[in-house]
Amino acid sequence: MLGVCYYPEQWPTSLWREDARRMKALGLTYVRIGEFAWSRFEPEPGVYDFAWFDEIIQILGEAGLKVVIGTPTATPPKWLIDRHPEILPVDPETGRVRGFGSRRHYDFSSPVYRRESDRITLALAERYGHNPYVAGWQTDNEISCHDTTLSASPAAKAGFQAWCAARYGDIDALNTAWGNVFWSMEYRSFDEIELPVDAVTETNPAHRMAYRRYSSDQVVAFHDAQVKILRAHSPGKFVTHNFIPMNETGVDNHALAADLDFAAYDNYPLGRTDLLMAGDGAEVFRPYMRTGHPDFGTFFFDQTRGLAPGAFWIMEQQPGPVNWANHNPRPAPGMVRLWTLEAFAHGAGVVSYFRWRQAPFAQEQMHAGLLRPDSSQAAAWPEIEAVVRDLAALDLDQYPTARAKVALMVDVQAQWLGEIERQGRSYDYTHILLDHYRALRALSLDVDFVPPEGDVSGYALVVIPALATPSARTIANLKASSALVVFGPRSGAKTDDVTLPEGLPPGALRELLPIRVLSVETLRPDCPDAMIWNGKTYPSATWREEIELAGEAEVAARYADGGAAIVRAGKAIYVASLSDRAFLTDFLESLCAEAGVATQRLDAKVRVRRRGDLTFAFNYNEEPVPAPAPAGAVFVLGGALIGPRDAAVWKAPA
Repeated sequence: MLGVCYYPEQWPTSLWREDARRMKALGLTYVRIGEFAWSRFEPEPGVYDFAWFDEIIQILGEAGLKVVIGTPTATPPKWLIDRHPEILPVDPETGRVRGFGSRRHYDFSSPVYRRESDRITLALAERYGHNPYVAGWQTDNEISCHDTTLSASPAAKAGFQAWCAARYGDIDALNTAWGNVFWSMEYRSFDEIELPVDAVTETNPAHRMAYRRYSSDQVVAFHDAQVKILRAHSPGKFVTHNFIPMNETGVDNHALAADLDFAAYDNYPLGRTDLLMAGDGAEVFRPYMRTGHPDFGTFFFDQTRGLAPGAFWIMEQQPGPVNWANHNPRPAPGMVRLWTLEAFAHGAGVVSYFRWRQAPFAQEQMHAGLLRPDSSQAAAWPEIEAVVRDLAALDLDQYPTARAKVALMVDVQAQWLGEIERQGRSYDYTHILLDHYRALRALSLDVDFVPPEGDVSGYALVVIPALATPSARTIANLKASSALVVFGPRSGAKTDDVTLPEGLPPGALRELLPIRVLSVETLRPDCPDAMIWNGKTYPSATWREEIELAGEAEVAARYADGGAAIVRAGKAIYVASLSDRAFLTDFLESLCAEAGVATQRLDAKVRVRRRGDLTFAFNYNEEPVPAPAPAGAVFVLGGALIGPRDAAVWKAPA
């Protein structure tokens, strides 16, 4: 089904009924409202005005539309800031208080804001929790975006001290765990602990990791309080959240999603491509400028699908130029339809477009909608009409998403470690994860994302680009799995307190891999060394480990100097260096062949995804390409030649 994000408070009431009629006529089902409307809900402290919201919910419901209410806690009103300026966050880089004037101007550690957030959430839940036109709830909005997870406020400092006391119990235990004897950093009590910000040079990595964990925990606690209120006062209605990428927020999204019915994602393919390819030259970037990269959007689809049970949603789908990336081109013709079908292919249950009508004012007036500010149809309108016809032909309810044969393990601790202890400035965990994903997708593979302690049973291949601090549960799950398991460098690199494990890395992973990491070097990507695997030479750069066999294991690849670069012990493989996507594609293809997973090399701008008995293929090229379908395939959508920026869907021959 399809939906749209609507802001009735920004438009005259005279437009509301006609807007609802046009939404329904277009083929939309869901309408998200309310997530930025706190100042209209509560124009004065303690004085609520819900009459206008009652009216728009009634109008939308009578038109046959289902309402999703967003809790408005991303935008506390000015009167609340004036009454309680202590809820404002403090920038950990500059030490300056972040002020009112945009959004997300609150501190997750503030007990005052926690109270106020719960209060407005409760008021909405009590009023609309049983409304028949309300289908469900979205908590907050893009929680922690704009670098708002970390705060250096007095509330954050006090909260962090209490968190440390609860975690370590004794200050001597903390000093020992963190290695505070180094540089005379020992504390006499928990109330002496500072936040690891604004120091002369780098602060203790254990201290910074603890601060990241504390801050993530604060976000989760803030969010869980809203979920609890909504569950209590709105039984039978779903609760979700619209996530943005974990690497942009510094939050453990798996923990954040634990109590949700399903996860949602805000999909802006051109903006994400512009940011992720900011370091690439024009010759690399230009082919994707108006289409987005074929692996970037799906990378986040698959991550989101792995956060919670149930079919994920796209809560915000880009329909035209946006306003927040470094550069904001128009989507090429056909791409809004392609992105929508691609989300459904990866398991989405709903795709909702942002936004209904482009605003002629304020910060997002350059952000396109389905309508222009004068209510005329924008360029995406006919593409959505085409999607409605496509969905009718596909009848996706018959084709639930099945578990893939390949899992990619995503580890927020590895992300944090890569940001805290850089060692090599070219080491970027998100790009490393993305490189592995791109290699798998280039082989026409479906990919599931799993957290470190997630269920890995039933997979044929588990790919772990880095597993910073493996838990006993993770190791037990991997040992019990029948899958081939391939680890990247920096796996088992640290203890929970960011120290080298006893007996050297990979620490507890030696239960699977009898090796020792003797030393690490980091090289510039443009100054690579070499690695020889399967008779071919590949680059070895960025992160390289010197490893020693400490038990029964075999060397599968060597560095140019003869040292072991890849080792294997049974079903566990350890790759001690980062290489390029050519190596990853070749190497993972060989492991798939061993594991009995069929692969097919695809054109660089063609991708496939299976949903039940259906196979979807997407062509990002500007020219037609043959569908990578087997002989005798029965096409449900499109045909054997996929047009430019188009899709085809088929069933395998009986």
